[in-house]
Order: sequence, then C-alpha cells, then structure tokens
Amino acid sequence: MLEYAKWKYCVVGVVLLLAVIFALPNVFGNAPALQLAHRDHSPIGKSEVASIALYLHQHGVQLKSVYMQRGALVVQFADVSAQLRGQDLIDSEYQGAYIHALSLVPRTPGVLRDIGLKPMPLGLDLQGGLDLLYEVDVRDAVNQDLATYGEDATRALAAKKITVRGVQFETVGGGDLNNGVRINLPLGTDPVVAQRAITNALQGLAVTTQRGSPGPAILAVMSPQQIRQREDYAIEQNVTILRNRVNQLGVSEPIVQRQGLGRIDVQLPGIQNAAEVKNILGRMATLEFRLQDMQVDPTAAREGRGVPLGDKLYINTQAGVPVLLKRQVLVTGDQLTNAVADIGQEGPEVEVTLNGRAGRSLLSTTEHNVGNMMAVVLITKKAETSMVRGRRITREVSSERVITDDKIQGVFGERFQITGLTVGEAHDLAILLRSGSFKTPIYLVEERVIGPSLGRENIRKGIDALAVGLIGVLVFMAIYYKVFGLIADVVLIANVILLAALLSLMHSTLSLPGIAGIILTVGIAVDANVLIYERIREEVRKGVPPHAAIRAGFEKAISAIADSNITALIAGVVLWTFGSGAIRGFAVVLTLGIGTSMFTSLLGSRALVTLLYGRRRRISRLLI
Repeated sequence: MLEYAKWKYCVVGVVLLLAVIFALPNVFGNAPALQLAHRDHSPIGKSEVASIALYLHQHGVQLKSVYMQRGALVVQFADVSAQLRGQDLIDSEYQGAYIHALSLVPRTPGVLRDIGLKPMPLGLDLQGGLDLLYEVDVRDAVNQDLATYGEDATRALAAKKITVRGVQFETVGGGDLNNGVRINLPLGTDPVVAQRAITNALQGLAVTTQRGSPGPAILAVMSPQQIRQREDYAIEQNVTILRNRVNQLGVSEPIVQRQGLGRIDVQLPGIQNAAEVKNILGRMATLEFRLQDMQVDPTAAREGRGVPLGDKLYINTQAGVPVLLKRQVLVTGDQLTNAVADIGQEGPEVEVTLNGRAGRSLLSTTEHNVGNMMAVVLITKKAETSMVRGRRITREVSSERVITDDKIQGVFGERFQITGLTVGEAHDLAILLRSGSFKTPIYLVEERVIGPSLGRENIRKGIDALAVGLIGVLVFMAIYYKVFGLIADVVLIANVILLAALLSLMHSTLSLPGIAGIILTVGIAVDANVLIYERIREEVRKGVPPHAAIRAGFEKAISAIADSNITALIAGVVLWTFGSGAIRGFAVVLTLGIGTSMFTSLLGSRALVTLLYGRRRRISRLLI
C-alpha cells in the first residue's frame, strides 16, 4: 500500500481552498466608475451617499454599486456612457463641490471587498490608462549645487573681510555640462589666504588657485562621481515627489519608476481624465517667506507712484488688497521638513517645521522684526509645450500670489503656524508642502493614452492564448498518460488558480508579459509531471510492483525536477531584482509559477495518486 501523511493532505487541501478564495475576485472584471471627494476634504456622510445614489437613479443613470473606499465615494456604472452622464449630472447639481476622477474599478462583490480581497491589478496594456514619461533637467541640478557652493564660499570670504568680484560657472575637462565654480577676487588679494578661508565651504571639491591680470581666482571642480551622485539624487527626489502626488489622486496600483539615465515613467492604470491628472502631476510649487515693506504705502505704489528698489508688489488673495514685499527671501519651501494641517486658536492653520539652517535664519529675522508683517508667497510653475514654426517649444509658466500676510507676534524659529486659511486651503497647502516641490525642473516628453477597448482586446487575446495552450496540454496529457494524465490536468488547473491567488495577494500588476509567464509556468508544471510519470514507466518496465513503481517514480524524479527548476528560479530572481517594467512583471510571474508548480507537482500530484491507488492492495496494471 501507498502511504501519505494526513497532515500533508491537510496542507494541500487548505492551500487550494485559500487559493480559490483569493483568486475569486479576478473573475468579476472591471467596471467604469466615478470617484468623488469633497473639495474641502471633509468626510462624506452616509446620508450624502444615499442622496447622490438616489439623484443619479432618478435621472435614469444605471448604477452597479455605491461604496466608500479610502475616504472617497466610488460610484460604479453599467457602462461608459452612464459614467459620463453621471459625471455631468453631479457637476451640474453640486456646482463643483466635489473633485472627481474617472477610472475603472474592480466589480468585486461587497462581501469579498469587505474582507479585503482584491483582484490582481492590470497593467496599462490590459486595463488602459495613462502613461507619462518625464525628463529631469539634471543639468539644472548640478548648477544648483554649484550655486550653493558659490554662495557658501562668498559668505565664508565675507566673514574674513575678503570681497568677491564675481562668481561664475565653468566647464572643466571638456563636455557640455558645468562642473566647476570660479570665484573671482579683487586685484591684490592673496589667493592662498582666500583658499584657506573657504576650505570648509568647498569641502570635497578639487580646489586650485589662479593668478591673472584682472585679479586672482579660486576654481573649485566637482568630480564625475559627485556629479553622478547629484544627478541620481535629483531624479530620486522627483520620483518621490511624483509618487506622493500620484497617491493624492487615489489611483489604484500606480507605477512611478526611473527609466534610463534621466527620465521618470508614470503609469496610471484605469485613469480616463488625462488632462486633469497631467495638470496635478506636472505642476511645480513652492513657498517663499518675505518681510513686508512697512515704510511705503502699497496702494500708492499700485496706483503708479513707483515700487521702491528691492521691493515687489503683490495682491493678497485673501483680502484682495495690494501688499509690498521685500525681494529678499527669508525661507523657501525647499527648507521645509514637515507640514501638518490642524485647527488652532485662530482657526484652520498649517504647522510648519523647518530644517536647522532655515530655523536659525528665521529666528534671527524675527528677533529684529517683532510687530512687522511677514507674508507667505505661493509660487506655482508648470511647463507648457507649443509648436512654433514647426518646432516644439517648452516654456515654464510661473504665477505668484500671497496666501497669507500676518504680523510677527513673537520670536520663532524652526516651528511656526500659517493662519488665515479655510479648512480646505489648509489641507491642500499641507499636502502640497509635504509632497514637496520639484527640486529640479521636469518636462513631459511623451504621453500615451491607452483606451479600455484596446485593453479588453489585449485581455481577450491573452486569455485565448492561455486557453488554447492549456487545452492543448490537457488533451495531450489525458491521451498520452491516460488516468495519470487526468491527474496532471487537475494539478495544472490547480497550479493556475494558486498562481492567480498569489498575484492577487501580492497585488502584483499583471500585463501581457505576465500572461506569457503564466503560459510558460503551465509548461514548467507539465514538465515536472512528465518527469515523474516517465520514472514510474521505467520502474513498471523493470517489473517493479505498481505501488513500489509509484513511490520510486516520485522519489527519483525529485532531484531532476529540483535541478531544472532551480536554474530557472535563479534566472527569474535575477530578472525580478534587476529588471523593470514588463521584464519585472514577467519575472514575478515566472518566479512565483516555479514555486507553485513545485508544490502542485510534488505534493498535489502525489496526494491525488495516493488517494486513487493507495488503498488498493492489488493493482493489476497502472493506466500510464
């Protein structure tokens, strides 16, 4: 008789049961939906949900379901036409009280959704959506560092009573990228003394002194390694900022990743309102804190009497009155470390935390300006592309506005509050500050909008390919190996279900290469069963009794199966670790598929064979 431990039966049964449950959400597909949230970010109540659903139903819009998800109201529609009509009705009825996003969401039943079960997310090629490719201006990132070195060196020389005639960037050693900063000194200055004065300011750079007729100079050059590190840091900063902004959109399973040397790829599956999304992602914004000029009447300056040198005229958007601010910037948004919206004694506010350097600067400023006014200027920038004489020209459009203008009540440094805001403005400003402004400009270089119809066509072709391949394998195994072939067929189907469950559990994005990986996994699983059955055939030909032949077949095939799968597993792990995009998606499916095929072939197949033949004392022949 064949024996198989009961606990192994339990493991196989429990695993397959859980696999069916986790894979179940994938059979329901996606539905067009509208995601709603209040503009002031206040929560949506149950009565409001019922009111919206009733309003749409009364106007003949077919709804599938209405539910809350991550603080947003999700309204599922029967088709795209109902989705667009629902959007128009809500805009006209509620007069812009909601921000909304058109998307595709899973049709998962509420029972499964309530216990946290989700289908595996689909990639752009299957679900449709928006694919944006941004290019980071790494040249500007290096120039920013050079400018900082120049400013630090100028301050260090000023502390030693050494004047600076000028600071300029240079390209040293060839190439088209600035990599050096030249600090020009007045005639008669000892460059060696000046170099010692700025040792700390230019630490890490290759510093040389030069003597010339206009005057001596100090040249500091960044190494190629420093430039690469600065470029990498700028790109990673912008990846983080883009990812933070994407998360604010509520898009399910977005992909934000570096591509190549200086580009960032943003994939937003299911997004349909591309224009609104691009405006949010591509907008650059920061804050500047400036003192108000208390000596000049801003109304008089506005009426044409002239703006004093060193000042700039703004309009306070809260009060609608002119404000005259000094051009000197006290603190910028780049120096913020955190921002939290809260309700203070004076109403909604944003509590801001600065880094140490900015905190010390603000502490010194406020000590000498108690009772004066300080304003917060919001600067937004975005890149606009237009065609001029057949050439694509990208220009940066900037707007500046004063969002608050308050009296300095006391001395403060690293922590302070921005007041005079509404609840929604405080929340939006905190999000904007936390997500950060782009430290280096980015430009949209490529945009691809993939419609859901193309995605459905890709899904149909992928499923057809999987079905044809699977049916072909199932028929071949049933004919060639008879009863054992039917057991292999059951194991193959269980393998596909188990793989789908793992992908759903990990929320791994499935794309066309992933479907190819599933098909390849079926072949790998078949190969394992073939090795086992051929070993059993060899034992039967030697005259070994059926029970002993089955036992020997599984035991002797383990080493061959392990060897072949380990080599494939190594390749899959390498692709998973170092690959990106479609390659990574294929590697994930391949790696998981190798694990599921090992489990189903060695444990699942052994359990079924033992159930069928294990309790039969005498077997005349094996149908293999």
